[in-house]
Amino acid sequence: MTVQIHLVQLYPRQMNIYGDHGNVLTLRRQLEWRGFEPIVHDYNPGDRLPERVDIIIGGGGQDSGQSAVQTDLLDLRSQLSDLAEAETPMLMICGLYQMFGHRFDTVDGQSIDGIGLLDVTTVGQTERFIGNIVTQSSDFGRIIGYENHSGRTMLGPGSTPLGTVVSGAGNNGEDGTEGARSRNVLGSYLHGSLLPKNPALSAFLIDTALRNRGIDPSESSRADGSAVPSPSSAFETASTLAQRARTDAGNRPR
Repeated sequence: MTVQIHLVQLYPRQMNIYGDHGNVLTLRRQLEWRGFEPIVHDYNPGDRLPERVDIIIGGGGQDSGQSAVQTDLLDLRSQLSDLAEAETPMLMICGLYQMFGHRFDTVDGQSIDGIGLLDVTTVGQTERFIGNIVTQSSDFGRIIGYENHSGRTMLGPGSTPLGTVVSGAGNNGEDGTEGARSRNVLGSYLHGSLLPKNPALSAFLIDTALRNRGIDPSESSRADGSAVPSPSSAFETASTLAQRARTDAGNRPR
């Protein structure tokens, strides 16, 4: 029987700009290539989370989009906190990265409360950071993407940077950090989409979800003795192509 892996995409109507939906498409296809059945749940304001949640993905949005989902996200905070405590892997990009922090003070004086799963605070500025960006991560190696944000995000002691800036601006253009991590919750300003260019991040999200289900990705059988499907040739081919794309993207001027 094919194992189902449940992905939740938060607020795809309001928080899905700069191609962030591609992160969901990437995970779905990679799960299929690895022999699993991805089930994607679009979560919009007023919805309920599904009974099973294996991976959570969120994207970027304008200040108006963040305001539109703020109340619902705050209502969801307790459930998301419980999932984070249970080591559920999550990836939040740009706008939802900010809202997974404590607070986002916009450039026009509005304060948008976050849910505090990441120990970060963001303040909006008039100047935007725009361009290709390359970072280096101790956990995920070289991370490549595209940033376009006016927020300046500062990390507190409860989160570690996702990466260190090699070229680009990152969280705030000052301290050389990009993104944040707490437990298995990742936040980043990198669009692109991020995951097609960075297979190590995709592997982390999928492998963590599998381990939470009692499946060791490096073994040929599950805890109950049933077989783990082997990756298809398409998966191996895509991994090779992704590495080539990473090389090209990393050499682009900012």
